[in-house]
Amino acid sequence: MNRGGEWTSQPEGRVETALAGLAGPAPGDFAARVLQRVGVPRDRYDTYLHLDAPAGGLYVAYGVESVTGSALGGTLPGPRAFEEAHLARTGRSAIPTTRPLPGLRTALRTGRTKNLRIDLPELTEAERAALDAVRTIPRGQLRPLAWVAREAGLAGSAAVTEALVVNPVPLLIPCHRVTFDDGGPCDLRYGPIVGAALRDAEGIDDDLVGLARSGTVFLGSDTTRIYCHPTCAHARRIARSHQVPFRSARAAHEAGYRACKSCRPIAA
Repeated sequence: MNRGGEWTSQPEGRVETALAGLAGPAPGDFAARVLQRVGVPRDRYDTYLHLDAPAGGLYVAYGVESVTGSALGGTLPGPRAFEEAHLARTGRSAIPTTRPLPGLRTALRTGRTKNLRIDLPELTEAERAALDAVRTIPRGQLRPLAWVAREAGLAGSAAVTEALVVNPVPLLIPCHRVTFDDGGPCDLRYGPIVGAALRDAEGIDDDLVGLARSGTVFLGSDTTRIYCHPTCAHARRIARSHQVPFRSARAAHEAGYRACKSCRPIAA
């Protein structure tokens, strides 16, 4: 204060404390609102938010209409790391917001992401085809690499494994639902611990995943004479006393079983 033309000193730290008390935390979409206010076109940057999900939640970035990237929170030290990784991959800044892309929360809650718009221009045509096929795998089910390759119209599984490794939208493109052709988990994107957590959240128990260890790739029903992938919704309804394990589609066909029309196993 100025008393008689002289400034009196304040106890050390009191002014700083008083000023700090004047400011509250900025709104979650403050930066995005500033850019909008000053007229920066929305197509010049992406926005992102952190949503509840297994394995530390999910950071999701998106443009005007499409998801442009995501990362599991448990694989990153924090939001700044996600922003830097997104910028390095796409050349676009990711600005925090609290407003999700329409349909995003529903897709994440239900695990049905195949209709969610995802824009990944940096991928090759084969990688996009493989990841599009992965998006069709139902929640709570698994499919082998060869199945994904067939659905994607690819000649072999090599292109599929390459696409899984670079998947820039984990969880929304559910590569934790892909197995090797022998039925073992194919956790190339984020490792077995995270993959197991994601599968567990979808009700894919260790017994179903572990069938591969006993050589069981398919399960048949001795009442319907149909064989399925073990995690297929139809296979889960087969009573244990009526389950018939098969090591291959060929073995199932030789036993007089036909492929399920729902999960569409690879033919012998």
